[in-house]
Amino acid sequence: MSADAAEAAKAEMPDELEPTKGKSHDSDKKFDNKASISKYECTIYYLFCFLEKIHTEKESKYCSATIIFTLKNEVGGLIRALKLFQEKHVHLVHIESRKSKRRDSDFEIFINCDSEHEQLKELTELLRTHTEIVEMTPSENSSLLHDVTCSKFPIFHQITRYVYSLCYTATLLLQGFKDQIYRKRRKYFADLAMNFKHGDQIPRINYTAEEVRTWGVVFQELNKLYPSHACKEYLKNLPLLTRYCKYSENNIPQLEDVSRFLMERSGFSIRPVAGYLSPRDFLAGLAFRVFHCTQYVRHGSEPLYTPEPDTCHEVLGHVPLLAEPSFAQFSQELGLASLGASDEDVQKLATCYFFTVEFGLCKQDGGLRAYGAGLLSSASELKHALSGEANIRPFDPVVTCNQECMITTFQDVYFVAESFEEAKNKMREFAKTLKRPFTVNYNPYTQSVDVLRDTSNINNMVKDIRHELDIVEDALRRLGKLQRD
Repeated sequence: MSADAAEAAKAEMPDELEPTKGKSHDSDKKFDNKASISKYECTIYYLFCFLEKIHTEKESKYCSATIIFTLKNEVGGLIRALKLFQEKHVHLVHIESRKSKRRDSDFEIFINCDSEHEQLKELTELLRTHTEIVEMTPSENSSLLHDVTCSKFPIFHQITRYVYSLCYTATLLLQGFKDQIYRKRRKYFADLAMNFKHGDQIPRINYTAEEVRTWGVVFQELNKLYPSHACKEYLKNLPLLTRYCKYSENNIPQLEDVSRFLMERSGFSIRPVAGYLSPRDFLAGLAFRVFHCTQYVRHGSEPLYTPEPDTCHEVLGHVPLLAEPSFAQFSQELGLASLGASDEDVQKLATCYFFTVEFGLCKQDGGLRAYGAGLLSSASELKHALSGEANIRPFDPVVTCNQECMITTFQDVYFVAESFEEAKNKMREFAKTLKRPFTVNYNPYTQSVDVLRDTSNINNMVKDIRHELDIVEDALRRLGKLQRD
């Protein structure tokens, strides 16, 4: 879907719809989990319904049906189901989402739809493989449908490039849905990101008083916890950001200043983005030491909650540790491992990213400290993770990659690493087990990735390594001479 189509969909959204919380990076997590997901994904449904209305041509031989099916409490399942309706050109007439009365762990999707008999029949068969159909009721003049019961298979947490614009538009509307000024402001930030080109300076934002006030509330609450909860690398870099990038309660840092600071400290740069990226695209950016970062601020009505990563999450949660070379290298290792990997392996890497860069813990000074950005930008979850009541396990990519990511509640488990270096070494070993046709190496001189799939590439890399070893040998020789003298 194009940006224009997404904006058109947003403009046509009914005012009666009031979606609430979906994914939180900085939330007190007080809302009902399942109801929140239902309303969040219901927003996507309404958007999709609008798109179907303008893109589906009227056809003859239509029949109507009511379909009720269930989805697990996981992100991405609803999008998969919606794609089936689109692929079969089934017109969505009415959609609801509601908590299941049959099983507490599920919520149900209620759909009225119409289409040709054959298309609806094909859709039914496809839905059976993706969902559990609870009930099907045909119209009075239709006999092709009847009640069915079928098995389920796991729904993976993936957002494909194809539906990215749809997801972006939906999440854009979650906070301040009826606030036309906020929606216009969000469009402004989205346009800036969409028009950004490599080599451009990141546009400087004149943040409003309301945005600065919201930032200030988040900044103040988190800074009360950092001394006792954040890792030492974070605490070392935060004062530097205050000095060079003007971090303060009354000022939102500019991404251009932050990007220049990171380039000097760890070789990372920032690229503005309008919202969520697919796991493959986001990890690919890390491989090139590029961190995709939002510039907008969450809605001021709930300063301690955001359904998506805003600039408070990015610059307070991620940036201080991206300025640490060892952590920056670990982040890049995750990205490099994704290049050429299968969709399944990319998802495993994305899960490892989630439980390390977003929600990771490390051991320091005989205790646990947080280094994950999702923790360091959420006061309530930061306190919970280090309360002594959370489930803590050693970081092992083989185990971590299969752990369920909790989207609207605190994590069921947090993974702790002995150090960034240990985590990096474990990820390197894990990456060797992924099936891909080549190995890659980042070239810091050209800021590019070399594909090592023939002897010529490997020989060039060996030459570079020998040169680096010569430098080390010379440094050690001179150091020994000084010590002897």
